Amino acid sequence: MEQRVPSPPFTDNLPIDADRLWQKVMDLAEITEPSRPYTRRSFTPMFEKGRRWIKACFEEAGLTVGVDAAGNMIGHLSGMDPASGTIMIGSHSDTVPNGGRFDGTAGVMTGLEIVHSLRERGIRLRHNLEIIDFLAEEPSDFGLSCVGSRAMTGKLTPAMLGYPGPGGERLAAAIARMGGTPEGLGDILRRDIVAFFELHIEQGAVLERSEIDVGVVSGIAGVTRMEVVFEGSADHAGTTPMHLRRDASIAGAQMMVFVNSLAQRIANQGRGHFVATSGVVEVSPNAANVVPRTMRIIIDARAEERPAMDRFIVAVKREATVIAENCAVRLECCNILSDSNPVACDPGLRAVLRHAARDLGLSTLDMASGAGHDAAFMASIAPAAMVFIPSVDGKSHRPDEWSEPSALAAGAATLFEAILLCDGPDAARHSVLPTLAKPVEQ
Repeated sequence: MEQRVPSPPFTDNLPIDADRLWQKVMDLAEITEPSRPYTRRSFTPMFEKGRRWIKACFEEAGLTVGVDAAGNMIGHLSGMDPASGTIMIGSHSDTVPNGGRFDGTAGVMTGLEIVHSLRERGIRLRHNLEIIDFLAEEPSDFGLSCVGSRAMTGKLTPAMLGYPGPGGERLAAAIARMGGTPEGLGDILRRDIVAFFELHIEQGAVLERSEIDVGVVSGIAGVTRMEVVFEGSADHAGTTPMHLRRDASIAGAQMMVFVNSLAQRIANQGRGHFVATSGVVEVSPNAANVVPRTMRIIIDARAEERPAMDRFIVAVKREATVIAENCAVRLECCNILSDSNPVACDPGLRAVLRHAARDLGLSTLDMASGAGHDAAFMASIAPAAMVFIPSVDGKSHRPDEWSEPSALAAGAATLFEAILLCDGPDAARHSVLPTLAKPVEQ
């Protein structure tokens, strides 16, 4: 496995143990398929091995550990007033194939470190505190991501539970294998959560290049995927004159250039994060001596503001029709394959995070997340907020994914201070958490 020497950790005056946190992240990373570092795919034996290790760490910290109906593993620390609700921190421990050491795991281990630090300082919160490892945040072999957070928020449908995976196993059976009870899913599992926090690596280079310590996530972009197919004629490449060709690849190429140009224009308007990518390109018959008959494109577009996405969709559909006519080909389809709305992070919790970072002498930047996270689902049932820490060279979902110990420590310290501002001695002045109308039995 690749070894990288970390820079000296920044630990001055931080309320958490930076070395302990770093070591936990590194130790969990070693639980991986040896031939494919760093790989712990959800529902696999290696993933279960990682969870057993996390469970032991949770119990060592004094947490009561259990698995909910969705297969999420949760460590629970009771507060002085359990009826006031639960503050939840967490992320996920599964990885993409040949992924990294930080994506997801940094958020889970940060929650664990906060528990250790609270106990060592003799601080008992009024609210319950829970650390959660969501099941299958990354795209799984069942064709679905964010399985655990979908289920917790009542968004895992009966149809999804029937999705097949390797060997014909259904998702419901796989959740049961992880300790869940899928027959109890379908409704919101939790109504006692008053705040959800997630720490995550940025997976981009904005913070690093701006030399900013902590990103306070403003919102999580909605993702729209579109399919565009042009149909022409597969003719001999050597004998068909240029003016008689119906080359689908020319129409497809023009479409790709348009998508890129349109996305740049929308992004430059400064109305939130916007990107678009023509990530799948299929040409048929894909032979050097045949004029392409068809070209299929899958467009992935992500927007922080829904109106920007709506404008993009309309423009793409309009331009696809024009291109097809100009290139003498047929527009077979221009359809939306999937479409999710952007999710705003809670303004009150964002303000608390900025306040916490400022108290620690850390710089912050409000920024959108172009990637999906469990926090996007959690925001539908509770106030939710995210902290980003810098990623070296913006690399992620690859073995050389890296964040410095000082960056991880700064993000964890920010979350620690934010929780105290919400719940600790200064809560009367700073708390933005909602008050539950009545306690909810778990």
